Amino acid sequence: METAHSAVKTTRLEEYQPPVYLVEEVVLDVDIHDGVTTVTSRLSLKHNPASTVPAGEMRFNGEGLALRALSLDGVALDDGQYEYSDNELIVRGLPEHCQLTSIVEIQPEKNTALDGLYRSNGMYCTQCEAEGFRRITFFPDRPDVLARFTTTVRADKKRYPLLLSNGNPVAQGEEGDRHWVIWEDPFPKPCYLFALVAGDLACLEDSYTTGSGRRVSLRLYAEHRDLDKLDHAMLSLKNAMRWDEETYGREYDLDIYMIVAVSHFNMGAMENKGLNIFNTSCVLAHPSTTTDAGFQRVESVVAHEYFHNWSGNRVTCRDWFQLSLKEGFTVFRDQQFSADMNSAAVQRVENVDFLVNHQFPEDQGPMAHPVRPAEYQKIDNFYTLTIYEKGAEIVRMQYHLLGPEDFRRATDRYFDRFDGQAVTCDDFVACMEEISGRDLTQFKRWYSQAGTPILTVTDKLENGRYQLTFRQHTPPTPGQAEKQPLMIPVRLALLDEAGEPLPLDEAGNREKVIIIDGEEQTFSVDATGPVTPSLLRGFSAPVVLDYAFDHGQLSRLLAHDSDGYCRWSAAQRLYFSALDRLVTGEGTAGAEAQLLVPVLEQVIARADEDPAQAALLLSLPGEVALGDRHTPLDPGSVHVAHHAMKQALGKALQDHWLSLAENLIATELEMDGRAMGRRQLRNLALDYLAASGHPEAQRLAVELFELPLCMTEELAALRVLVHYNLAGADQALAQFAERWADEALVMDQWFAVQASIPGPASLSTIEALMAHPAFDWTVPNRVRALVGTLANGNPSAFHSADGEGYRLFAAVLTRLDGINPQIAARLANAAARLPKLEPGRRGQLASALEAVKKQASDNLSEVLGRILTA
Repeated sequence: METAHSAVKTTRLEEYQPPVYLVEEVVLDVDIHDGVTTVTSRLSLKHNPASTVPAGEMRFNGEGLALRALSLDGVALDDGQYEYSDNELIVRGLPEHCQLTSIVEIQPEKNTALDGLYRSNGMYCTQCEAEGFRRITFFPDRPDVLARFTTTVRADKKRYPLLLSNGNPVAQGEEGDRHWVIWEDPFPKPCYLFALVAGDLACLEDSYTTGSGRRVSLRLYAEHRDLDKLDHAMLSLKNAMRWDEETYGREYDLDIYMIVAVSHFNMGAMENKGLNIFNTSCVLAHPSTTTDAGFQRVESVVAHEYFHNWSGNRVTCRDWFQLSLKEGFTVFRDQQFSADMNSAAVQRVENVDFLVNHQFPEDQGPMAHPVRPAEYQKIDNFYTLTIYEKGAEIVRMQYHLLGPEDFRRATDRYFDRFDGQAVTCDDFVACMEEISGRDLTQFKRWYSQAGTPILTVTDKLENGRYQLTFRQHTPPTPGQAEKQPLMIPVRLALLDEAGEPLPLDEAGNREKVIIIDGEEQTFSVDATGPVTPSLLRGFSAPVVLDYAFDHGQLSRLLAHDSDGYCRWSAAQRLYFSALDRLVTGEGTAGAEAQLLVPVLEQVIARADEDPAQAALLLSLPGEVALGDRHTPLDPGSVHVAHHAMKQALGKALQDHWLSLAENLIATELEMDGRAMGRRQLRNLALDYLAASGHPEAQRLAVELFELPLCMTEELAALRVLVHYNLAGADQALAQFAERWADEALVMDQWFAVQASIPGPASLSTIEALMAHPAFDWTVPNRVRALVGTLANGNPSAFHSADGEGYRLFAAVLTRLDGINPQIAARLANAAARLPKLEPGRRGQLASALEAVKKQASDNLSEVLGRILTA
């Protein structure tokens, strides 16, 4: 393991230089044997005419490789012609064109970092993004080196009957008890898109006929026991292929599209060309083992990785600073797809809820960085919500600035112009400028400026004229003290006292988009009575809106606004206003709940119109989101206030919750959006009922747990029983574990339910679960389920006043860092709220993190260093 004492290189965007040599073709031979795998690589090199460095010397990345042979144009190199040290191979005396052949040995079985080639549940698989290919063979491991790959995979034919790689299979054969398959990928790609799988897997096969009439074979692979869990992923894939043709005009380009489900995986999924490798949690789905949210996640992730075939593979990023070029754009595309497949209003609220409660804190804390960073030490640490979620919002703003038709024309130009190339965020925006005729120079600050802008809005009504004044300000972030004004599109409407929208111009338009590009701007219209502004409709820009809504205005928006986001935002503001007063000791939970009853009863009365939307409107903000509003942060006080408010709302609307919990019971399983929404609303009602202490909550939860129609119902019932310590909770936990012992993803939920039990008392349970036979430190899903849930979703336990949560967290980071530094570093981000904590807890957490940092890997050290120096 690398330690903090190693020399850590900082890579800077301003120092970018094109590669000295390009790789035109890669011929790989991967010979898999238990204990050692031999990789033979032949690289066809060509001096890069764009490089200012003359031909002769080239540096290749290589980590953990045992070099057995190295030759240039068929002639073995002597020691004076190359040097291999510090994870870098330097070869001298290279001509303009040449072939470099290397033979190396690697040990995938010992690769617990799950980066490069590794073993998972008896199969061999790869993860090469961002810098995993260098753990397989020597290569200029950077995204702007695109090559055509031909890969031969060899292995024991009985134990590994399935041998896969990128592209199309062109030859196969047997050699005694072993066999081989040659795969050829005709499209140049960066090495981070290389993939290989060797195993014994079941296959669900189907086909899709493209708009041009070409038949594509679709093959989804999983362990044999999971074959019945692939149908939803297959349907999602076919829907995504059709949608991308219709919406973006993009057809699939190979003969085969494959997805492989893998249990040991650091991320959600990987878009390797033609051979996607997925975390099992993002591809396996069955009603008995997967929640409704899990079904929706599978649909979204399958689409996301498929869409990468164009936005990421055919057109890729020049360097890792441009990571959001592919990820932000593709997240936007998968959000569009999910909105078209489901309720657009609910989908948008869920996207914004996640952004505001997870990415905004990242952008406002020690881990803040621009969507296009200026520098990094370990690129693995920059697969962040800022890159993905904020990056998607930046693309969404361009979509609305141009309009759907011009945006489609601009993306057509982008794909056509840069097909087969590695490009930049500026190249993407340039296509938007060319088609729209807009100057987006100022808009590009969104890519280079970190932080969440605050948009302060004031208003006045004088002499029949209503005026809004907008002021924008972005607080300082680490390394960026000075901020410049951004281009902020604000979509707005104005409601009268009856909740009807007012005309905003002579044409009678009831909605308008105004561009705020200065530090202060005004907008005014004719109005004769009180006005309620509906601002940032559809969440038109990723900013914090600071406007002093009163209770009546928020009630009006919640009851009458036609915009789903603004209705949800109004509900959240009502909840936060009440909760803030409880945190600061200015109110009582009972009185605050009574103020909310009239507006919430209106929501309940309309719940049947869209049950999923009603569930979102009736849900309290979480404790973490509430805590983010208070500095210094005392998580204990936040927990007390939040619990009191939920209990008070449970009691104030008890009859409604009981009615919903009983009347929304289904007798037959349906998996459409409306049925999922009804389950979501029923589970919420049951949770409020349990919080209120109503005796019927226990009966309803037990009945639901004993006879569930699906995992959504079973898990919700288990959570209510356990979190409220109702009679039968221990029995239910034991029964659940026995019933689902052989289903890893379901057992992840079992661990997560216990890790999320509020209060410090749960820490001893969590520590004991780390010794449970089903807990495995080498499986990221299991670690995230237990420790990630504690650190990110259970603040009253994690921030225990005695520091026990921090002690446990530090011990986990140290142990995990020796196994998988990437996962340890990502988990460490849970400590990013350190600067907000009240002094006592801040000192305890800082002390625990400093002890970990002394022997941390480069990945973990970088994250802890940023948190501790904030």
